[in-house]
Amino acid sequence: MNVHNAEIVISAVSPKQYPETDLPEIALAGRSNVGKSSFINTLINRKNLARTSSKPGKTQTLNFYLIENALHFVDVPGYGYAKVSKTERAKWGQMIETYITQRPQLKAVISLVDARHEPSKEDVQMYGFLKYYQLPVIVVATKIDKIPRGKWNKQESLIKKKLNFDSSDTFILFSSETKTGKEEAWQAIENYLEK
Repeated sequence: MNVHNAEIVISAVSPKQYPETDLPEIALAGRSNVGKSSFINTLINRKNLARTSSKPGKTQTLNFYLIENALHFVDVPGYGYAKVSKTERAKWGQMIETYITQRPQLKAVISLVDARHEPSKEDVQMYGFLKYYQLPVIVVATKIDKIPRGKWNKQESLIKKKLNFDSSDTFILFSSETKTGKEEAWQAIENYLEK
């Protein structure tokens, strides 16, 4: 998709604030410092529509981005890093679970993991959670430019094994620096929009 129009429409914390449209939605989940904002900005050809922050864990709401009046990206709060209280984290968990389990417009979830490391306990839990609810997942391994090309296959195998990756899902190696994986990511997203 060639994106010319993208805007944030609302930051929501509960279903009554979600946009009232039938547009398909693609959610994005991942650790706070995995590069979610950079991924969104790369896909929509913008420098900073999604705010990248030096303080991971800034997203504390569900941020709905309207893309080309055709779909919403829904950025959910990052997990595993933010310096917030347990009660606050439990609230986010509830907010994410409500959205993911009750939103008919949700077509797929992009689960971002850091390509340089094996998936964290939270990454594995998130993937397991999405599979439990039978949601299609696009696993995007970010920061692939930080790894020598000769080790890409090894890292991909390691990540898939740790996640217990379901072969009906999509796996993409991605870099916001070099734009590696950008076309594949759009292709995967568009496949789910047609379903």
